[in-house]
Amino acid sequence: MSGPASLYERARRVTPGGVHSPVRAFRSVGGDPLFFTRGHGPTLVTQDGRELIDFCQSFGPLILGHHDETVARAAHQAIDDGWSFGACEPYSLALAEWIVAHVPHVDRVRFVSSGTEAVMTALRIARGATGRSRLLKFEGCYHGHVDSMLVRAGSGLAGRTAASSAGISDATLSETVVVPLDDDAALDRAFSEHGSSLAAVIVEPLPANHGLLRQRTEWLRRLASLCSSTGTLLIFDEVISGFRVGLTGMAGLTDITPDLTCYGKVIGGGFPVGACAGRAELMDLLAPIGPVYQAGTLSANPVGMRAGLATLTKVASLDGWRELERRAEAFADDLAARIAGLAEPPAIIRAGSVLWFHVSRQTPRRVDAIDSRQGAWFAKVFHAAVARGVYLPPSGFEVLFLSLAHDDACLDRAADAIAGAMIEAAA
Repeated sequence: MSGPASLYERARRVTPGGVHSPVRAFRSVGGDPLFFTRGHGPTLVTQDGRELIDFCQSFGPLILGHHDETVARAAHQAIDDGWSFGACEPYSLALAEWIVAHVPHVDRVRFVSSGTEAVMTALRIARGATGRSRLLKFEGCYHGHVDSMLVRAGSGLAGRTAASSAGISDATLSETVVVPLDDDAALDRAFSEHGSSLAAVIVEPLPANHGLLRQRTEWLRRLASLCSSTGTLLIFDEVISGFRVGLTGMAGLTDITPDLTCYGKVIGGGFPVGACAGRAELMDLLAPIGPVYQAGTLSANPVGMRAGLATLTKVASLDGWRELERRAEAFADDLAARIAGLAEPPAIIRAGSVLWFHVSRQTPRRVDAIDSRQGAWFAKVFHAAVARGVYLPPSGFEVLFLSLAHDDACLDRAADAIAGAMIEAAA
């Protein structure tokens, strides 16, 4: 046999759980995972030849869609020229200069290979800069698999009763303060008790790893003010939202200037790239000129650097963020209209080209406001959508991503299929 089931069976013999990232195992939706062999534009092709409209888009990086010809040319040229140097090269310089020129709150960029590494670097800079050890994060925000951040997190942990990972010491977790999102009183209490010992607060300004929990701008500004008054650094984790919701990310949309920002996803054009960025005086604490050590053999890999720059420059030249906003808004409105006749239509929640389907009409801003039916309901929607030719992220707590390859005709077909899946799930 060579179908998906046999591939998964083979994978489980050589890989923990048969996957290299937990959400791919389909445990949240049930059944065996699909195996894909090709992607083009807005679609993925399964190992057995089925073509599905893809709203995962590699969980966000592919803002131009799969196998964009401009990005492909940049990557192919990079491979022809040499795909890893372990030395200085001009490609990371070009990408860093582009980011600094277009993002007002960024003076310096240090490239790494993942969003998790970017977060690790930002936290270490914060501790080095302040001389403090304690960190504050928010329930449901996911900041990669950094030990100190794996407490009441999101992403593949969403929906579990215990959200912290095994294998993390109590001493590590004791330095992490966890506060609910959208809770002014809890935030004030945390700063009153711990403000003088906090090195940093890290937050997804657009939490998108445990549903799409859009925050009040006023609450984010309150957070920034508390950080400023206590000498605590504010870290925006924009691994998902950076260069996805707009050129300057959530920092630009909220008019909040973080001390440090973590990037990933879009800046690599689909290749494994992350970055820590921020004010010069903080970033210059990094080795080789400062006392905060960070290094990586494959950091600023030339393939990812050139693919990332090709992605960003193309999106900018097409006024892509404005166009994505238009398409996503129209798609969300169309889908909402198609399911309006349901007794309890789900909420279609959107921020730029990021969307999430919530089983009830409510638009939650914190984890405990998510309807308890979400996981079971979405599992039905997911499989019904696949049967109709649409691939959604395989968890009711993951978000959807549109790309510039999703044109109006494609989105019309997708809205019809997803609406049909939701109607089936309701029945």
